[in-house]
This record gives sequence, structure tokens and C-alpha cells, in this order.
Amino acid sequence: MLVGAPLRSEDTRVVDEHMEELRRLTDTAGGEVVGRLVQRIEAPTPQFYIGRGKVAELRDLTTETGADLVIFDEELKPDQAKNLEQSLSVRVMDRSELILDIFASRARTREAKLQVELAQLEYLLPRLQRMWTHLSRIRGGIGLRGPGETQLETDRRLIGRRIADLKSKLVEVAESRAIQRRRRQGEFRAALVGYTNAGKSSILRSLSGSELFVEDRLFATLDSATRSVELDGGHQALVTDTVGFIRKLPHHLVASFRSTLEEVREADLAIHVIDASHPEWEEHKVVVDEVLHDLELDKGAQVLVFNKVDRLTHGEEQALRDRVRALERTPAVFTSAVEDSGLEALRETLLARVRSRLALVEIRLPAAEGELMAALHREGEVMEMERTGVRLRLKARVPAPLLGRLRQASNVEVSEI
Repeated sequence: MLVGAPLRSEDTRVVDEHMEELRRLTDTAGGEVVGRLVQRIEAPTPQFYIGRGKVAELRDLTTETGADLVIFDEELKPDQAKNLEQSLSVRVMDRSELILDIFASRARTREAKLQVELAQLEYLLPRLQRMWTHLSRIRGGIGLRGPGETQLETDRRLIGRRIADLKSKLVEVAESRAIQRRRRQGEFRAALVGYTNAGKSSILRSLSGSELFVEDRLFATLDSATRSVELDGGHQALVTDTVGFIRKLPHHLVASFRSTLEEVREADLAIHVIDASHPEWEEHKVVVDEVLHDLELDKGAQVLVFNKVDRLTHGEEQALRDRVRALERTPAVFTSAVEDSGLEALRETLLARVRSRLALVEIRLPAAEGELMAALHREGEVMEMERTGVRLRLKARVPAPLLGRLRQASNVEVSEI
């Protein structure tokens, strides 16, 4: 049974979209939705979040439908969840707990599993008392405390130790990631960010030609993946897919995935992927922008990629282009990961960004310098080449590390154009 408690000021269309998103999250988690209840409120009530009358109505609905789980779209305080469970006689969870459950089932790599476990334990810690209520009926003085209270304290200590252990392991993972990033320093790096199910994994799979798991579900993939993308002129870019964002993403989860999201900070370009076919794409964009801002990951170069334009009519696509042109200062491209030429605009954008990092130079060197010539063709882009006797004159775009090597060579002349 799904429950929404939006403020009275919220638009009806937005409320419906939020409840539909909660349904999709429940489906991703493996649940079957048998009904939903929505109450508009001025402010949450301290005891149940919703009003007492709605709690009674919710109890009747769960009995009538046979629901064994109630999921709130809003985040509940531990006492509110406890009171609701006692009144409804079924398990109650909120959106944050549902998202954590999905992440736990979808994590594949060691890093993702560590991150999810840390977020789950930090979410669980203040809610332990509710879980142990049924064991804490014996009361007494010193030495006579009930088993529930003793177990509660034991669990808190154990969870505290495990949290410290997980944080220590994630520091090691972050250091390992930093070493990997340093090894890739000379290469152009881009990071895909966006709302969940915007099509980031589909784009990376189509760009790189590699096999990646893709599914039309929220949070289909959690594990970051980096792939090499071949571009025209012998250039290439390393593109990393990052975890998708969602409205009301648990802050513990965002904090846990900080090391993964560092890929965005280190990238030369952040590619913000937006589902162009979604009616609430603007809200999704705001959610992603806010998370990136909170993590201070919004300082670098960014391009907006409006994906899934194949789902729009020609008129809808033109209206979208006009709206984006009027509203956005950030460069934008329009793509489809399912059409053969649907990603050409993104490829051209990546190539332009790669070339912008290269110095345009004229190089004169001996024709016998086979090693430097190979490096020029491998790491740069040779645009013109002319032979004069035993020497060559080249016009080329070259990355900074190679330009430094050329300038250090005694028999090579380099001048910037």
C-alpha cells in the first residue's frame, strides 16, 4: 500500500508523478502495489505524519486489500513509523528505506556493497529502539534491565564498530580510485550524471560498443563503469557512468557514494543526461543540479544531453529545443541511444572538447624520428605533413605531455600556430 502526504500547495500533476515514481520504485524492489492513499496536509503531525482519521482509513484499506507492507513517499521519523506500525499491525517503511533496499539488492562490486551497507547502518542506528520494543518490557534498577534494552545497547555498539570499519575500508577504496585517476591524467575524461533511468548506461554502451547491463527500471545499475570511446581523428575519451539520482535521495546514501561521484570532480566534462520524453524533466534536472551543488561537483565544464528524443514527435522535439534554447545557458545536445546516428551530436561534442585541450602547432623534425612520429599519430592529430629532403614539416594538434617531450628533443623545432 502506497501512501503520499504532499503539502496542500503542491500541484496535483506533480503529486501524481511522485506517486507513480514510488510505484516504480516498489516494482524495482520486487513488490506488488495493491492500492494507494493520498492526504494533502498543511504540515506533518508529530504522531503519524498523516491525520488520525487517515490512519483509520489506511488500516481499513490494508485489511481489505491484504497488504502486508505500507510505504510512505515521505521520510518518517522513527517514532512516527513505530506508531504507524502499532496502529496498522503491518510493517511500515518510507521512501528512503525503500531506496536503500533497492541499492542493497542491485550492488555488485565490492565498493558499491560497502557504500550501501554503510548507508543502511547509518539509517538503521536511530531506529533500533523501535525494532527492539517487543523485547524491552522487563524494567528494573541496576542489574535488572530487560533483555531488550541490553540487546539494544549491544547492537548499537556493534553497528558503531561496523560503521567505523566500513568508513575505513571506503577510505582505502577512495585512495585506490585516486591512484587510478592519476594514471589517466593525460587522457580526456567525461562523467555521465543524471536522474535515474535517464539512459546513461544505454548511452555509454552505444558510445563504447561494450556490453553493459541496461534495463528500463529505476536504479537498474549502481556500479560505476569506465569505458574508452573512440572518436574521429584517432582521438579517444574515457567516459564514466555514475549512480543515478532521484528525488529525496537519502542523504546517507549520497554521502556513502561520495568517492564514486569524485569521478565527476576529476572529469574534464560532466555530461548531464536528461530524459527528454519525461513530462517532469525540468524537476529531474533541478534534483541532479542540487545534489551536484551540495557535493560541490558543479564547478567544472558541463553539457546537457537530452536523451530519448526518439520517443517525441517532430513537433514535441522542436518545442523542447526552443524551450531549452530559451532557458538554458549550458550547451545542450539532443540524442537517442537506440537510433544508429542518434549519438553523433554527442560524439562531435566530445571530439570538440578533446581538440580544445590540444595545442595547434607546427613541427619540424628529422624524417628518421620514427618514435616521435608514432607518438604524434597515436596521441595527437596530424593534420598536414610535408617532406623537405631529410626533414618533415607537420601541422598537428598535440596534448600537453607530448608537446613537452617535443620541446625537449634537441633536433625538433616546435612553434604554436
